[in-house]
Parts: sequence; C-alpha cells; structure tokens
Amino acid sequence: MIERIKGALIPTLAVVLCLFTLLEVNSFTHLLQQEQSKLAVFAMLGMVLCFLTFPLHKKLEHSKISQLFDFVLAAGTVACCGYVVVQMEPVFESWWIDGQSLGNRAGMNLPVDMYVGLVGLVLVLEATRRSIGLALPILAIAFLLFAYYGRALPDWAFPHSGLDLDGLASSTFLQSTGIFGVALNVMFKYVFLFVIFGAFLEITGGTQFIIDFSEKVFGGSAGGPAKIAVLGSGLMGSLSGSAVANAVTTGTFTIPMMRNAGFKPHIAGGITAAAASGGALVPPIMGAGAYMMLEIVNPEGGFVSIMKAAILPAILYYFSIFMIVHFSAKRIGAHEVEDSESKDRTIWQLLFSFEGMIFFGALASLIGFLLVPFSAFRSVTYTLGVILVLGVIHPGNRITLGEIRDALVKSARGGVSLIAASACVGIIIGIVQATGVAGDFNSQIAKVVEHNLFFALVGIMTVSIILGMGVPSAVCYLLMATLMGPLLGELGVPLLAAHMFIFYFGMMSMVTPPVALAAYASASIAGSTIMETAFAAFRFSLIGFVLPYMFIYRPELLLMNINGGPANWGLVVVEVGIAVLGTVALAAGITGFMFQRFNDPTRAGVLAAAVLLLAPHKVEIAADDPAFNTVRILMTTAGAALFLILAVTNHMSGKKT
Repeated sequence: MIERIKGALIPTLAVVLCLFTLLEVNSFTHLLQQEQSKLAVFAMLGMVLCFLTFPLHKKLEHSKISQLFDFVLAAGTVACCGYVVVQMEPVFESWWIDGQSLGNRAGMNLPVDMYVGLVGLVLVLEATRRSIGLALPILAIAFLLFAYYGRALPDWAFPHSGLDLDGLASSTFLQSTGIFGVALNVMFKYVFLFVIFGAFLEITGGTQFIIDFSEKVFGGSAGGPAKIAVLGSGLMGSLSGSAVANAVTTGTFTIPMMRNAGFKPHIAGGITAAAASGGALVPPIMGAGAYMMLEIVNPEGGFVSIMKAAILPAILYYFSIFMIVHFSAKRIGAHEVEDSESKDRTIWQLLFSFEGMIFFGALASLIGFLLVPFSAFRSVTYTLGVILVLGVIHPGNRITLGEIRDALVKSARGGVSLIAASACVGIIIGIVQATGVAGDFNSQIAKVVEHNLFFALVGIMTVSIILGMGVPSAVCYLLMATLMGPLLGELGVPLLAAHMFIFYFGMMSMVTPPVALAAYASASIAGSTIMETAFAAFRFSLIGFVLPYMFIYRPELLLMNINGGPANWGLVVVEVGIAVLGTVALAAGITGFMFQRFNDPTRAGVLAAAVLLLAPHKVEIAADDPAFNTVRILMTTAGAALFLILAVTNHMSGKKT
C-alpha cells in the first residue's frame, strides 16, 4: 500500500515541481508575490521528494516503519515551509500572527516562529544527509555550534557575541539570509531549469548525437576512443554541467571502446573522469557555480561576461587533455577502433540529422537568447520551447506527452539532491552573515599571507580542494566565495577573475585523490581500482591545476586586462600562443613521448620548458616596467627555445629510447 502511494505521489510531485519552477521563475503566473515564499515552495517540493525518494538508511529501504517515518518528515516539511508561505504572502494576511508578516517580525520572533524554524532546520539537515551524505550536514552543524557558542570561543577561533536558539532559527530559516537565500535562489532561477533542459535534450536525441558525432570525428584515429571521450565530455558538459553525470553518460560508451583499443582500465577511467570534470567549465551552460557567480559578482554584461571569461580556459583545458591522450596513445601503440553506431552515416549526414539539428539548434538558440540579451532563466525557458517545437514537428521521432512527463520526472529526481544541498549551504551562509566571521577570517588570512598574492592563491586552492572532497563543487564554490572572495579583491585581482579561480578549484576536487567523485563513477564502469583511476584522472587533468594561476597572472586568457577591463587583442593572441605551447610541452613531459619516447634527461628538459612557459608572473608590478618585461620575455623565450630544440631533436632522432 505504501509503495503504491509513493509510486503515484513521486512522479506527480516531480511534475508539479518542474512546472512550478518554470512558471514562477518566468512570471507566467502570479500565484506568489514574495521571493521567499517562492523559494519556500520550491524547497518544500524538493525536500518532500527527497524524503520519499531517499530512504532513512539503505538497509531500511523496504521497512514499513521507515517508510511511514518518511511520510512524517515529508508532512513536517510541508508544515514548516507552508508556515513561511502563509506568514509572508499578503493573500493570507488575515492569518498573520499579531497582524505582521514574518519579514516584519524580524528580531521580534514569537515562540511558534522559533519552533518552526528549528524544526525546519533539522529537516534540511536530514534531507541533505540522505541525498548527498554526511559531509555537508556536519559542516553546517559545525557552523551552528560556532554561532551558538560564540562567546565561549578562544581568541584564535573568531569569538563573537553568539546567537541563541531564536537567533539561529531566524538567521537560518525564518529570514531570507539563510536557507531561503542566495544558494537556493540560484538553484531555483537557473540550475534547475538547466537540469530540465538537459533532460529534454536527451529525450530528443541530442545526447546520442554527441556520442555519434565524437565517434565519427575520432573513431578512426590512434587512440580514437579516448579522443571520443574528450570531445564527447566537452560537448556533454555544455549540456549537463555535472562531472559525475558526465562521466557516467559518456563513460558507458567510451570506456569499453578505450579498453578494446589497448588502454588499461584505470587509464580509460582516468581519461573519462578528467574530461568529464571540465564539463562545468564549458560555456554556454557551465555548472551551478557559474550561476551563483552571476548572483554574487553581477558582472557588467551579465552571464555573457562569465561565458566570455570561461571560453579560453575551457578550450585550453580540453586541448591539454587531448594532447596528453594523443601522446599516450602513440606511446602505448593504441590501435584504431572502427566506429559502430554511426558507421552507416557520413559526418555531414550526422550533422544534418534530426538529432544534430536538435543539438545545434538548442545551443544556437540558447546563445542567441543570451546575446539578445535575455536573462539566463528566460533564455533557457525559450530554448526549451524551441526543443519542444522541433521535437513535435519531427514525423519519425515525435516526442509524446508521456516522454515529456518522463523527462520532467527525471529532472526532478536528478535535482532534489541539489535543492537539499543548496538549502543546507544556506544555513552556513546565514551563520556567516549573522556572525560576521567572513570579515574576521579574511583579515586574519591577509595577515598570514602578508599581502602575497601567490600564497593566498595556494591557500584558497588547498582549502577549495579539501572542501570539495565532501560537498558538491557548486556548494564548495559558494562557501569559498563567501569566505575568501573578498580577500583576492583586496590583493588587486579583478573580481570576476578571483571568482573564476575559486570556481575552477571547486571543480578540480572531482579528480583530486583521495575523494575524487568523477573518478569513482568512471572506475565503477572501467572495473578498475578507485585510487588508480583517481591518480590517473589527476595526471590527465593536471593543466586544470595550472590554468587558474595562469589566468590570474595573465588575465588576457579571461579576455580582460589586469584591471578587469577589456583586453588588448594583441596581448590575447600572445598569451594564448604561450599557453598553447606550454600546454603541449606539459602534455609531452607528463607522457614522456612526443614523436618518439623521451629519455629521462629530455623528459626533464621538456618539463622544465613547460614550467618556464606556464610560470606565473607578478601582476603587482606594472606591466610597463622594463624589469618586469625583461624577466617575462627571458623566461618565455628560454622556455620556448628549450622546448622547440628538444622537440625537433626528438623528431629527428628516429630512435626510441
């Protein structure tokens, strides 16, 4: 009986969640007037689905008592979030306690407000635990304890006046600074719509087109399956923005192909994980963190400015993986594998197929709407309309109402963990704002690094990677942007560049051992050990750990100058050329192969050349300083000359060492 109720309730709520989000974000309806009310309904639907979808414990999944408890928690979620809606919306004014809305009672909360807030707080923590694990809830609880025991903290732990239970409930649940704040707002306005977008693109054949197209382009070349994985993950990443989803989707096809071509299982898994992790860096969709960046930075030009800044680093990231894969394939003598799924069609037939029309039509529409410019959420909504129209008019593969419903259900199921996580990170943000710890933290870190930009960057990288091991990359970005973003601004880094740096290292945690979630996913498909796969992924994505430093010290790679203004295109060309040469050198040094195998001294020389080409330069020195230019020119020239000499020597040797 309970199973049947769940079976009917879950898809219904999933469709309602998707339709509510689409309609309310675009103001197609005016059911709710207050932003906090909209977010409360969004969180309510997501958390109810979370409690009904994720069991209390896997061993209790079919326990009737456990399932009844799930319904109790779901009912509690409806009560707490519904209370916020009723106490905020003017239509329910007659039900307002003391005749005042919840927002107007800030600082004067009633006991019932506090109890609702505390229960809601616990429900968010439990929903997050169920959907993504313990790491983020434990972090949130640590911040709650920090807020409650603020007066008792020692001097080194940033003491403050402390928050009582009423203050905790207010700052985290009842007001718009916590759970119903920026993190959930980004999920509501942007990310969830793109989850729906990806699901609809999949049912219309766009996902399969990516695999077929990549296979057609590289299927016949040496190491072709690995190159298919790189190109396929880049294209897939432009749709999903999720490293794990990307690894699973492309890896299912490409990992068996790589193994058949001669790649070891852990290498095949590592290539897939490295390529998948860069997906969130690829415009136009990117990952959830990019939309959080949009809300925090609010750059001139909107999301288009973020896309422009991301495009060259994304190209360089995938170019580096492609070169490592190419040299690795040559080194091991990987053989060609004939493409299968698309062998009966030429590349032009594939490009002009219905699936190709859907894929390129969707991307062109999305980019076009963004350039008009429409807002990101309006652009993706209109693009969804384009996909639906294209899907309906196709006579041979017309999408049905049932497929539309299935896509909405899949979107909601895939998005509930993100909803819970964004609500939970809202707890941390609410505490940070209420206690003022971010300012104290930044001032102390600034003293430690003594205004040394490089040390600050290394510290942020380290914390981002460690934090990203336990929480989703978008959550990692938001936490680090809240705590550390202002520090980089004080050290003279353009705001958008600073946030791109944090965003990148949040993503790179997906391939950083020992907890590398993208590598975990690909290892399960490759049948390899997790640690071997994780270290292989780390090696293949090594340029991703260098790129953020490059664009901080060479902001032309973000199409901006040192002050955050438009870049000089001549300098852009120069910096891209240096970055490309350095990337090839690094790829050759990592694999120990270019035209022939390197001996140890040659390999060391190639790596040294890569260091000279990619090494950061001190942006604190004026660009027109003769000493600055002399050092920079000497380093770059030495690196380029060394690499070219070794490359030519390797090519002409004709002898494998």
